[in-house]
Amino acid sequence: MEISMLRGVIVGFGRMGLTHYSILNNHPDVKFVAICDSSKFILKSAAKYLDLETYLDSDKMIQEIKPDFVLVATPSAQHSNCVSCALKNDAHVFVEKPFAVNLEEGRRLAEYAKEKGLINQVGYVCRFNDVFMRVKSLLKSNVIGELLNFKVEMYSSTVIHASETSWRSKKNEGGGCLYDIASHGIDLINFLIGPPDKIKGSVLQSIYSQGVEDAVYSTYSYKNGATGNLIVNWSDPTYRKLAYRFEILGNTGKIIADLHAFKLYLNDTSSDSEFSEGWNHRYITDFAEPVRFYVRGNEFTRQLDYFIDCILKKQISDMCSFKEGLTTDIVIDQIRNDFNTRGH
Repeated sequence: MEISMLRGVIVGFGRMGLTHYSILNNHPDVKFVAICDSSKFILKSAAKYLDLETYLDSDKMIQEIKPDFVLVATPSAQHSNCVSCALKNDAHVFVEKPFAVNLEEGRRLAEYAKEKGLINQVGYVCRFNDVFMRVKSLLKSNVIGELLNFKVEMYSSTVIHASETSWRSKKNEGGGCLYDIASHGIDLINFLIGPPDKIKGSVLQSIYSQGVEDAVYSTYSYKNGATGNLIVNWSDPTYRKLAYRFEILGNTGKIIADLHAFKLYLNDTSSDSEFSEGWNHRYITDFAEPVRFYVRGNEFTRQLDYFIDCILKKQISDMCSFKEGLTTDIVIDQIRNDFNTRGH
């Protein structure tokens, strides 16, 4: 039986909206029919060069088009309203991170999506990266033994001068390093290690921005005695683009990983292991699985194809679901509260 094309719309046609469009526009089971954006210039250009209807009002677009799915790539504070409208109109939803800047709204929307039985996913793309998927597998197989300590570092030159015009500099629009970039690191910790039992020593530091933080430092602790550190700075001009480093120490070894490779150190090893005692180096090209269409990294295509596959198979998954996105939002809230309760 032939499956009809899934009709999709995009709310927010900036950098991420364009990325998602380019990846799914050539998917054999997807047809984009409309986009919404606040920029009339973007809408005029899209109407001229793309076979799309254009809207300034996302609610009107969703109600008139009645799409099968909605991709939300707006500034963070607008996520909840767009997601709510999509769910009310029975559309499956992929929303960029963070899921919701208001925890009560996030809880309501996660429960609403569950009640309606709709596919829901948050754009925590690192979970679909080949290296971090391999690291997840290594941790699951207990290759480095009992977790002792971890450190996540993220650096970029996203904000290297004062700005009052970008939404990223406005707290009420979901701006700031914590929501925008650190959320990826927080979610990656949730994915690989699990949410912390306690957050302490958090620092939110403004470097160039006024009213939002440019750097995030926080300490995680777990009931089993394990600890971890989150270090994120989006105002470091020595980095051309966003860089990750995830270091995990166990009682029998260590893993150091970024988006492109990992190093595994083992105190000793069994004879049937693919790894040797001491340092083992693996590059993403050694084990990466190819994707249908490449833009910016395999993980960007893999996350969207996963979303579409879940719709086609009518298979609700917890992988990057609203429920998982809410868990990350809760940790974000704990970091901010920890900082605020210490008199800042």
